[in-house]
Amino acid sequence: MTHLLELPQRMQFDQQLWIRVTVIENIYRLFGTVGAVFEIAAILSAFMLVFLVRKHGSTFYWTFCGAILLAIAFVSWIIFVAPMNAEFAIWLTNSIPSNWMQYRDQWEYAHATNAFIKIIGLSFLVISILVEIPKKRAV
Repeated sequence: MTHLLELPQRMQFDQQLWIRVTVIENIYRLFGTVGAVFEIAAILSAFMLVFLVRKHGSTFYWTFCGAILLAIAFVSWIIFVAPMNAEFAIWLTNSIPSNWMQYRDQWEYAHATNAFIKIIGLSFLVISILVEIPKKRAV
């Protein structure tokens, strides 16, 4: 969500500021370590829930879809963001390419897209709980 909320302002940064905060100072460095642990834990937890509710009809389907969306967001990060991070590491010792905005745009918009995918995935997980609650009360 951080990337999504920052997107409008960050897209107004000039080259020097964007490169400084994103590449050189790497204000997101903990996202790759601490954030990665939370991301993997969220995906594994969601699939654990899928297993636990496998016999619960519509609850299973909502949970399964939510877990799949979290996994898709992670795969999307691997495909679209990780290569940009690798490219940015090269910029620390080489000159910045003239088409730097293409790299920035892919990095920023891929993060924003992943945020939307995760929001929908989390929403599906919440719906799976709300679908299950009336069944519990009826018993």
